[in-house]
Amino acid sequence: MPQVGKSSLFRILTKARVDAHAAPNQAHVGIARVPDARVAKLAEVFKPKKVTYATIEYVDIGGLQKDREKNSASLVPLREADALAHVVRLFENPSVPHEGGSLDAMRDIESVEIELMLYDLEQASKRIERVEKDLKKKKETILETELQVLLRCRKALESETPLRELEFKPEEKKMITGFMFLTRKPMLYVLNLGDDEAGEIDRVVEKYHLEKLATKAQTAVVPFCGKIEAELADLSDAEAAEMMQAYGLAESGRDRLIQASYRLLGLISFLTCGEPECRAWTIKRGMNAQQAAGAIHGDIEKNFIKADVVKWEDLLAAGSFAAAREKAQVRLEGKEYIVQDGDVILFRHSG
Repeated sequence: MPQVGKSSLFRILTKARVDAHAAPNQAHVGIARVPDARVAKLAEVFKPKKVTYATIEYVDIGGLQKDREKNSASLVPLREADALAHVVRLFENPSVPHEGGSLDAMRDIESVEIELMLYDLEQASKRIERVEKDLKKKKETILETELQVLLRCRKALESETPLRELEFKPEEKKMITGFMFLTRKPMLYVLNLGDDEAGEIDRVVEKYHLEKLATKAQTAVVPFCGKIEAELADLSDAEAAEMMQAYGLAESGRDRLIQASYRLLGLISFLTCGEPECRAWTIKRGMNAQQAAGAIHGDIEKNFIKADVVKWEDLLAAGSFAAAREKAQVRLEGKEYIVQDGDVILFRHSG
């Protein structure tokens, strides 16, 4: 919604500068580095020439308006996203009145969700109409299956159930991926709090009775103090640590939010380490060693032989691959090995 601190949050996450005179419905794109203490600690030991962290791309779109046609246009950039972050206002500011006249997290969450469901319903209904016409001309099994899946989606949306809460078989998922339904995307609720609530950030979900949100499928909730985070973003590490301590914050909201985005997308990082570079590589959770090799280069995936794998903590304690090998902490794994978050890997490949 408008006036919730959304663009401020985008600036905090990506350190991007947004033009105040840009059109209200213009989308802004920025890149955020995924905080990873493992990379920093390994870099201290290996002293590489280069340190590379994983990244996430965030897109800031204009707030929803009362005009549904304009809303449809502003929602288009969301179709390309892998997940959505809904910023919910829970801070008082008399000089910036709330769109709804008062603070009510659940009301705001539901009203935005309904907009997204209406958008999806329109997409689904158009496609159903088209498929039914095609089936009158010629019966095709693939179209009949698609129609059944779409009718199920429409029924859920009409009963105000977002599509992320439905279970789909792998072939059905494949079938509806092209529609880029907004309510199928994982949802991160960012609760933007006032400064006075910083000390009780861990109790905010219960305080505002939002427990049922946190238990929904493909959903996460992150409380965040926008005003404090904006100040932290401009400070040195030492000053930021001092300020967080004063507010009783264990870690910055920025870090928590980026890590929550990463988890919600089902992503993990494996690491490579050596003199030229210490680097975090992003893969989907559940990928095997050969697929993970493809994150580095297609040729390594194609010509994969084996992978030397060591837990990052073991490598850090050992101080080098050679020392970790002596302690029998480096394992030789085949292509089917499921890569774990924080594995440090050396790939062996031909060619």
